[in-house]
Amino acid sequence: MRIAVAGGTGVVGGHVVEAGRAAGHEVVVLARSAGADVITGVGLSDALQGVDAVIDVTNTTTLSAAKAVAFFETATRNLLAAEEAAGVGHHVALSIVGIDGIDSSYYAGKLAQERAVAAGTVPFTIARAAQFHEFLGQLLSGMSGPIAVMPKLLMRPVAAREVGAHLVRVASGAAAGRARDLVGPRDEVLLDLARRQLAFDGVRRLVLGVRLPGAYGKGLASGSLRGDADALQGAITFDEWLRTEDHVRGE
Repeated sequence: MRIAVAGGTGVVGGHVVEAGRAAGHEVVVLARSAGADVITGVGLSDALQGVDAVIDVTNTTTLSAAKAVAFFETATRNLLAAEEAAGVGHHVALSIVGIDGIDSSYYAGKLAQERAVAAGTVPFTIARAAQFHEFLGQLLSGMSGPIAVMPKLLMRPVAAREVGAHLVRVASGAAAGRARDLVGPRDEVLLDLARRQLAFDGVRRLVLGVRLPGAYGKGLASGSLRGDADALQGAITFDEWLRTEDHVRGE
């Protein structure tokens, strides 16, 4: 099977590419560095020739709802148009568990992406996953100084490696509209994870928790991002992940 991975050079994308090749699939990476740009559409049609399924794990870093919506709608529109022209039979979009009631900030973009995928003509599966173990390191690296401030967030984090393998399994099957959600093995609090990771890494840094205002902050603190009882569960806990090469390499 020939699978294209949009955003295949990112953290999750790298694991998708690895999992796809390990499963015996031919994997095509869609990224600007590979000559395919989801925002401009340049190079997509040529890259998708002969592709059976596309896994979209593209991402943008913003808390602006307008910017997030613009990015995900544009990327999705360009991907679906190129897929339709190339005869791609399955579009898989990675989204986030429990965001239905948080149509604001970054999550507004992911919900817009889901709506755009569902409105398209390419058979699709939306695969939602919980926040990744790697998410914490990304937050910490974006803050300078001796103090790190973490929003109140109840979560059930999962390893990006397990998300990558899950997406390949979804893409290998028939389009289903929605796949079962994927969450991690344990309920966690973001503030606790930050302190544990810094301690593991031997970094002395004060971590403070805050509750963000508005619908976004309420959603983060509500526990909805932990998913439902019928979700699939990954096996790698956060503390186990800290001891893996994925964390050591900063992935």
